[in-house]
Amino acid sequence: MEESKTTQIQDMICEIRGHKVMLDKDLADLYGVEVKRLNEAVKRNIKRFPSDFMYQLTDDEWKNQRSQFATFNKKVRKYNPYVFTEHGILMLSSVLKSDKAIEVNIEIMRIFVRMRRYVLSQGGTNEQITELRNLLLLYIDKNDKRVNEIIIALNNLIEKPKETRRIGFYTGN
Repeated sequence: MEESKTTQIQDMICEIRGHKVMLDKDLADLYGVEVKRLNEAVKRNIKRFPSDFMYQLTDDEWKNQRSQFATFNKKVRKYNPYVFTEHGILMLSSVLKSDKAIEVNIEIMRIFVRMRRYVLSQGGTNEQITELRNLLLLYIDKNDKRVNEIIIALNNLIEKPKETRRIGFYTGN
């Protein structure tokens, strides 16, 4: 597959709910089918697509996704789009049987692998995560102590109410 097509596919991959995913419309465009037909094929084989392979975007997710792309097609959809994770895209190859679908799926899988390798090759990533974790734990520890001190002070006030002076005449009895 040509380099510009590879870049185009990479640009279609986005992160939603902590997963790298592709929109049903983008996949349908790549496969040369209508979105409706792609989703029909998926629904006919729904057992192959558990929620970690494919899910439908919420209204907020879809609104946020559209706002990220200035040139996004403004055509109103009847339903929010479905997105496919890497495993869902792989499963599409068993549902869409055309030669083009097979070719596109192979290229998408190669891109996911390259992206994963790139992330793993970044030096210091584990050290940075460890450092952030330690800073977070330190912050929590300091704030927990402060909150704990406030709770102790409040408990002391509840347990030992301040002594009040008697008002009036004291007769000594």
